[in-house]
Amino acid sequence: MAMIFLSALAVAFSGAMMPGPLLTYTIRQALNTGPYSGFIIIFGHAVLELILIALIFLGFDIILQSDSAQIGIGFIGGLLLIYMGSDMIFSSLKKKINIEVDEKKSSAGNILFISGMAVSAANPYFLLWWAIIGLGFLIQAYKSFGIVGVFMFYIGHILADFIWYGLISIIVGKTRKFIKQRLYRSVIVVLGSILIFFGGSFFYNAIAVLV
Repeated sequence: MAMIFLSALAVAFSGAMMPGPLLTYTIRQALNTGPYSGFIIIFGHAVLELILIALIFLGFDIILQSDSAQIGIGFIGGLLLIYMGSDMIFSSLKKKINIEVDEKKSSAGNILFISGMAVSAANPYFLLWWAIIGLGFLIQAYKSFGIVGVFMFYIGHILADFIWYGLISIIVGKTRKFIKQRLYRSVIVVLGSILIFFGGSFFYNAIAVLV
């Protein structure tokens, strides 16, 4: 059972450390709301993954792998990320955002939680990974140790996310008070552009599948 846990941990680390919209969003929120925002975001991400695992065991992996699902997810997710990125850029250029250094201010945890789910769900590759690769690991874990094996795989998987995104969030959040406003806004523009890039790629790939 330890091998299932360690395998899940290793595989999840390899995915978590790759740049993506969730990492970009985590950095943006760590700058804006503080060093622990990443943990709340990943909690939302983890809940979504738990729901996905349940759906996969109910047979929804076939639906998630279908062209129609990938097209729909690509279009909706792409538009969502493009909107979020554009809003970050325009807000920065209009100087509507500032670094908040008041640690006593609420970080709107419920919004971060929901956003963690939304940004993850907006990524069609995330859903496809669970429907194909994740399904393979889940089947192996279930065949070996039943529902306990699946639970161990899930714990190992989300632990890697909490460690990596939490570490990034703490580092960025703790150093944000030393960042000047102009540099901060420039970073937000870059992060917004990255989200637009990911959103555009999701949208393009959805069109490619449709055509």
